[in-house]
Amino acid sequence: MRIRGPAIVTGGGQGLGRAFCRAFADARTEVVVADVNAAKAAAVAKEIGAAGGTAIAVSVDVADASSIEALRSATVERFGGIGVLVNNAAIFSTLSMRPFGEIPLDEWAHVLEVNVTGTFLACRAVVPTMRQAGYGKIVNISSATIWTGRPGYLHYVTSKAALVGLTRALAAEVGPDGIRVNAITPGSTQTEVERATITPKARQRMADATALRRIQTPKDLTGAVLFLASDASDFITGQTLNVDGGFAFH
Repeated sequence: MRIRGPAIVTGGGQGLGRAFCRAFADARTEVVVADVNAAKAAAVAKEIGAAGGTAIAVSVDVADASSIEALRSATVERFGGIGVLVNNAAIFSTLSMRPFGEIPLDEWAHVLEVNVTGTFLACRAVVPTMRQAGYGKIVNISSATIWTGRPGYLHYVTSKAALVGLTRALAAEVGPDGIRVNAITPGSTQTEVERATITPKARQRMADATALRRIQTPKDLTGAVLFLASDASDFITGQTLNVDGGFAFH
């Protein structure tokens, strides 16, 4: 299994993004740790370097086109191209559960701006570079909540459902250029990021409702991401892979 790097991971400074960055580095792929929090991005790049990997940290606001362009430029300048883009950056852990009619309009707009427009901007920035190389892998991180319609997070679930449509349409458009676009829908995953809306008991209840009967961890997702980023999945595009331990069957 070969991965043609470098791999850009947005939201790479913590949680799933951090795990994806470390997994790419373990697979001997150059990593661009892109995060709105510069200190967290730098810390992950430092972890990778200390373990013998190659990584750079780039501060980026995915909802800002000029910031995304700076990310693209920094990647090409350092590594000479772009092989993989993982669109992981999203607003979720800081959201409060509430009925849809109580979601403030500015919060609704901000979630869609980051989770959907941010993915669009990142894809728009990297595709020309991938097209020039005749090859590229884009992996969009959606959410298993789209299969169950989880209540209390209408803006988040809507944004993640939009990524499935984006994945399919973009895959059809850029496939002739040798670029593959796929999505993953992770289940509720326990990371170092604290979430006030999920108590340990609630997380265990969700785990008990899965076929595998255990709490999901970031390691449960890295294999799927690496597979979709590698040449082992070169004839797969426009697809959405559900990785939630058998909570939602799709």
